[in-house]
Amino acid sequence: MKKWLAAAVMFALLNDTAAQQPATPDKIYGQLFIDVQLAQVFTDGKTFVDCTPKRKVSDIMYDYGLAKGPGLNLKKFVAANFDLPAAPPAFNYIQKELDAANHIRNLWSNLKREADKNVKGSSLLPLPNAYIVPGGRFREIYYWDSYFTMLGLKESGETAMVENMVDNFAFLINTYGHIPNGNRTYYLSRSQPPFFSLMVELLAGIKGKTVYGKYFTPFQKEYAYWMGKTTDGAGHGVKMPDGSLLSRYYDNSDKPRQESYKEDYDVAESVANELAMRIKMSSPEALKKILDETKATVCRNLRSGAESGWDFSSRWFADEKNITTIQTINIIPVDLNCLLYHLEITTAKIYGLNKDTKSQKKLLALAAKRKAAILKYCWNAKENFFCDYNIETKTVNNNITAAGLYPLFVKIATTAQATAVAATTKKYLLKPGGIVTTINNTGQQWDAPNGWAPLQWVAVNGLNNYNEKVLAKDIAVRWLALNDKVYAATGKMMEKYNVEDLSKEAGGGEYPSQDGFGWTNGVYLALKAFVKK
Repeated sequence: MKKWLAAAVMFALLNDTAAQQPATPDKIYGQLFIDVQLAQVFTDGKTFVDCTPKRKVSDIMYDYGLAKGPGLNLKKFVAANFDLPAAPPAFNYIQKELDAANHIRNLWSNLKREADKNVKGSSLLPLPNAYIVPGGRFREIYYWDSYFTMLGLKESGETAMVENMVDNFAFLINTYGHIPNGNRTYYLSRSQPPFFSLMVELLAGIKGKTVYGKYFTPFQKEYAYWMGKTTDGAGHGVKMPDGSLLSRYYDNSDKPRQESYKEDYDVAESVANELAMRIKMSSPEALKKILDETKATVCRNLRSGAESGWDFSSRWFADEKNITTIQTINIIPVDLNCLLYHLEITTAKIYGLNKDTKSQKKLLALAAKRKAAILKYCWNAKENFFCDYNIETKTVNNNITAAGLYPLFVKIATTAQATAVAATTKKYLLKPGGIVTTINNTGQQWDAPNGWAPLQWVAVNGLNNYNEKVLAKDIAVRWLALNDKVYAATGKMMEKYNVEDLSKEAGGGEYPSQDGFGWTNGVYLALKAFVKK
């Protein structure tokens, strides 16, 4: 088994067609990048990294070196030298359709982006096929968002678009060795929850099982990425106390996220300053080294939290309250490992279709080991729920989150466990508007009182897989009713919703709540179909 896994990793590395990865905004603009982001020239840090230069970068940087000083108006300098990202296409919310489903079907064209052209100086990673973006500030394709968007595209009969997007992700894997968070250079250091195998499964359900063969190489590279090491010798793969292998979220960089530079910088500085007040060292150099390492660790944890898609949540906080205690790389997430189990069994299916029974058996054995490890390390008997595992404390966490329904979603829970999960879900997570993300209210967007479309889909289908049909339908109906209520009042489908107080908007996060919205649209149409069955 170990030899096979090593061979798979080497296959991906040796056959990676990627040229040198493109330069990111921080590398291109150096001190100008830092100055713009720390000065918050734009309210949203993502704006500058999505800008394109109006002239040669070398000329801009030369002029910045000359002009830099107390008298420089940084905002005017940026405006004179950069084109801001284009505003999303307008949609007439006043002339809104009475039915949200019709609105969504009409909105697909608004969220559609044609195949990209290579724009010099842009952070966009060009894709060869058309795709759907989430909406608002999210101007590019996003990895895990897209699976849930595809659910709605399927219901809308947009099979060609589903295939385009799957092909785009295969292109990204073959070009860069993995699917980045989104198709931007500054996202290349990390991925997002690995839903690629579920995307291909969805497409195969429409077009037939021959689809699987087309994506065999991307499957191998995706698996190698999530089981391999990063440039610092660590990485996603983690050897557990009993020798089994599970995975964690782990960004390849330890610098502040470029699109949220000021936010990460401030958190890291806060942690370092607090540490500096607690420790006494005679050597300033030694103290600086410790503080620099501390800031790097904080930034890697923040970045890894972004890779999880749950940015941010008390799931990743040591004290379950404050972002300054973030410890993402210490956590074995139950949802991530369930998705990798699905990747393993789907890859085994492809081997079976190719009549390679030897390789199929090896993948099925790896999947069985992962399943056993998830059930061993992530089942919390005290809470009667699946929770994340902490590799630092060597204990299963007690925080109840919607991620605990993933073992039901991929069908690895026992019947008894599923019954217990259903009861715990009903007791703690079920709210008037659907499933709440966690039971902690911290002000972070992936905590209470917020609910998110992908988590509703996972919960509904997971419970339905174990014949908990009444609860599954109840969640779906509550979520759809909340979506309809907000749509009737605003004409918008939102990124996230307040599922506890239906009279209030969802909050939290590093930016205002966005509308559009890709995965909400997709899950809405898919759940509509579900409740009609």
